[in-house]
Amino acid sequence: MNKQSGIHYLHEHKGPGAAVPLPQEVVRIRDTVVAGLGDLLQGAFDAVDDSLFELANNARSNNEQNRYFEAMREIRIKRKGVEKHFQTAVAHLFSHPPRSSATIAAPEQGNPQTADSLSLVHNDDLEEQVALNAMVTKSRAYFQGPLIQLQTRFSVVYPGATAEDPVNPLAPEHVCGAFVEAAQALEIQIRERLIVLKQFDRYVVSNLGMLLDEANRILIQAGVIPNFRYHGKTSEQAKQKEHGGQAQTRENNADYNAQPQTGSPGDEALFEQIGQLLAQQRSGHAPRSADPNLHLVGAAELFQLLTSLPRESTNYTSGNLSAGEPLVVDLRSVVEHLLRNTSSTDGKKPALNEVDEDLINLVSMLFEFILDDYNLSAPIQVLISRLQIPILKVVIKDKSFFSKANHPARKLLNSLARAGIGWSESDEKTRDKLYEHIHTIVLRILNEFDGDITLFEKLSEEFDQFLSRENRKSSLVEQRTRESERGRIKSQKAQETVDQLLQDKLAKHRVPDSIRHILLHGWSRVMFLAYLRNDVEHRWNQSVKVVDDLIWCLHPHLEDDERDQWVRVVPGLLKSLRAGLEEVSYNSTNLDEMMGELKHELTEAFRAHALAEAKETPSELELQEDIPVVQQTAIERQQELEDAAVAEYVTQVDAIDVGNWVEFNLVNGTSFRCKLSAIIEEADCFVFVNRMGLKVIEKTRIELAHEMRRGRLTTLEQGALVDRALDAVMGSLRRNSG
Repeated sequence: MNKQSGIHYLHEHKGPGAAVPLPQEVVRIRDTVVAGLGDLLQGAFDAVDDSLFELANNARSNNEQNRYFEAMREIRIKRKGVEKHFQTAVAHLFSHPPRSSATIAAPEQGNPQTADSLSLVHNDDLEEQVALNAMVTKSRAYFQGPLIQLQTRFSVVYPGATAEDPVNPLAPEHVCGAFVEAAQALEIQIRERLIVLKQFDRYVVSNLGMLLDEANRILIQAGVIPNFRYHGKTSEQAKQKEHGGQAQTRENNADYNAQPQTGSPGDEALFEQIGQLLAQQRSGHAPRSADPNLHLVGAAELFQLLTSLPRESTNYTSGNLSAGEPLVVDLRSVVEHLLRNTSSTDGKKPALNEVDEDLINLVSMLFEFILDDYNLSAPIQVLISRLQIPILKVVIKDKSFFSKANHPARKLLNSLARAGIGWSESDEKTRDKLYEHIHTIVLRILNEFDGDITLFEKLSEEFDQFLSRENRKSSLVEQRTRESERGRIKSQKAQETVDQLLQDKLAKHRVPDSIRHILLHGWSRVMFLAYLRNDVEHRWNQSVKVVDDLIWCLHPHLEDDERDQWVRVVPGLLKSLRAGLEEVSYNSTNLDEMMGELKHELTEAFRAHALAEAKETPSELELQEDIPVVQQTAIERQQELEDAAVAEYVTQVDAIDVGNWVEFNLVNGTSFRCKLSAIIEEADCFVFVNRMGLKVIEKTRIELAHEMRRGRLTTLEQGALVDRALDAVMGSLRRNSG
């Protein structure tokens, strides 16, 4: 387990004399919390078991199914031990409470969190780290009030704890750390481990609030700060009144870690790491607040400057926003230009504080990723590029844009990108409802946004309603397309199977032309229907047996037991043939005459003597046709080499799930995007549809692997746009810091 996520192991805080005597009310809280978390964890493991069973049931291969079953077995065997370890670890948090100062690794305490160490995180560990960060961030945001109250009350109860060095055993990072340590016993792969963390988040962390409320209630009953009042804002306002603008300057220049009081991105682990990396890039420069010749522009003043910015200066018009290439706005230059043309009342040179400058850099890097993101279709990319200035204004106004996944502006931006993933260059912009709606949203933001975030809420709600209507239509069309393709492909597979089987059998034996005609044009229809209905009527094997019996009866038989068997088989064979041909209405007017010819051929075969048998023997040697067999083997050998060359890509094709979007690039330079709608295993066929639900292409697994090998098939990422952009920004900052 990676330790870069801010999740800390209990043994990091153990030490001689670390235990403290627990007051009675804390013991009561500990017992309540340990029992409650134990019950919640049982529900989480039950959900993990159900999830793995469902995945195993829907697995595409035996290997994949065995992997999930092995994970289920591992978890079932060790879950009791993990539950006990987790409860013990949580109880340990109360007797050895981690101090807030312990959450920042000091140089002498092991591995400090630096850019170098962050860059060495393994991919699996990074995935786990992101999941843990999201878990802790969400819980700290949702339960901010109860956490602050409980931390304040615990700091009163615990000996040695102060407001500057608080104690909170129930902080989400400590609870998650206890589970992470307990879960080390599970020997499972990263995908299954992420499922465990997801269910832990869903069943345990999401319900942490009721345990926090209960802990606060117990302490209130014990008389520990019964009337809690949070005075963070009041004190700040008092300082501003007392010290004027300098207080605001000091607040803006505070480090990211000082911002949780206002619910800003300081609570967000990823943003905190980004802030640390941005701060490293500024290392060696004196704080601007220390320069008496600078007037530091506050957030409100900066927002007004951005609002006064003429649209013409950013090269977008109120008419056609989709014209031209994606708009590239150098936000740093725009803001610097505004500051140069601004005069302060005190005559000092206007300048940005470090925090706002970092936010501008972060928004700039965010849109650099968006404009380079291949997953965004180009027309939608052009529209979203027009939102750089409005999003910067949102971030200056409300910094929780980076910490809250459900922030209205962030949610809308993700929805626009997700909806436009299937939009292709070939689509008509002027006639497409989706494109027109996105165009209207962007235009309204440019014209109407004045700092009121509710505009994004309203637009997001309207867009969700629009998408719901459009998705309902396309889902119905896609369902009909899928059912139609399944039926067509199954029929095609049935016909190919019947034709191949008859050709193989007739190639090995010489039969009269009249019988060959009956089998190829009459009985093939019977076999076709039997194949399609085999899952219900189970007549396929019987229809094949009729062919084998007929061919056997047409050959001379000299042995007495064979001739006796011939006499027993023929009546039933003729009856089955007549019944099957009548069912498919084959040549109904001449059926009696045709059956008479068949009886005649069978009788002649029965009367054949040894000489006729002897004459047939050389012909069998002639029918062996060794050369074509050798040629077919060579073809198969070549095919095996081809299959081996694309084996790596077959694995990537199998990783494409139903509902995922891909892009095909044609030889003539054009491209189109489509969604995998169905995988028809019996025909090894992948069916793709456009965003309207209409079929655009179908290919086999091997054909897709060849397309991918040639670089003509690209899978598109489905994740939230802003989340992917922040991850990319984080990686870029790590590399630059390294």
